[in-house]
Amino acid sequence: MDKTQNLHPPKSLLAIEADTRKIEFKMASEPLVGSLLRTLAASKVKGRFLELGTGTGLSTAWLLDGMNSDSTLVTMDNDQTLLDVAHRHLGSDSRLRIVCEDGDEFVNSLSANGEKFDFIFADTWAGKYRFIEETLGLLNRHGLYVIDDMLPQPNWPEDHPPKVESLLALLEEREDFLITKIAWSCGVVICTKI
Repeated sequence: MDKTQNLHPPKSLLAIEADTRKIEFKMASEPLVGSLLRTLAASKVKGRFLELGTGTGLSTAWLLDGMNSDSTLVTMDNDQTLLDVAHRHLGSDSRLRIVCEDGDEFVNSLSANGEKFDFIFADTWAGKYRFIEETLGLLNRHGLYVIDDMLPQPNWPEDHPPKVESLLALLEEREDFLITKIAWSCGVVICTKI
């Protein structure tokens, strides 16, 4: 089985990838993770989606490609240069709201406002290594929480592996989530709130 065959990337992906290379952004999401996100997104009809860490919009494009017309996606990053790429290629999609804000403050405000989502892809520190309880509290019952980059990466600082281990241990101990760890691509964890 060739895992890269027939990925059928979103139409906007090539242009986003080209702009991502132009600005030399090196932390882009992997296509295999994007394909998985799209497949999972398709299971949440009329879903409310949250992406923490838009980057240039690569994973955003995959999520949108899997969402139906009645779903919505809020995506956040704190770097306007990156968000400009996402906005240029995806901003006309009426299902999408792009937010430029500090991640910690954004998660806190969503939590304080009682916001709820059916799907959260956490690809930045806020919601993944910080404010994890608040982020998990944003999920509706049967909601999905997805994180990637759980396998060692060349750009990890020396002190990062213990943070990953602590996060995985925290998720494994929770009784209100079912968790699956996938040692594939860059390492993906999928949690479902029960």
